[in-house]
Amino acid sequence: MATGSDPGAPGAAITLELCGSWDHEPPCPLAPHHTGHSRDGNEVRLRVVFAAEPARENEVRRRIEKALAGGSLTGPGGVKTNWTFRDSGPAVLSDAEREQAARIAAKAPSAET
Repeated sequence: MATGSDPGAPGAAITLELCGSWDHEPPCPLAPHHTGHSRDGNEVRLRVVFAAEPARENEVRRRIEKALAGGSLTGPGGVKTNWTFRDSGPAVLSDAEREQAARIAAKAPSAET
């Protein structure tokens, strides 16, 4: 991702893919989530913590990868941000992310609703 580009744009693309919109009433309809990022020069790493029913986990991961593989997002102000998607995969949660995951899971829609 070019220096000066919005490092939050890939996370916004994920939100659009998972929720269909930036503006919706909580909880997220498919998988409540949080996307954090860190930047080192032109490289931006994302950490996505989400909660989903086990039967929907693969769908959520597929949608996250689809959003990132798209490689661009035009934000509400019309500014387009481009990136190159390299790879993704599950990771072990940090202690802080475990706490965050518990909060997110409390907001997750149940399969019974």
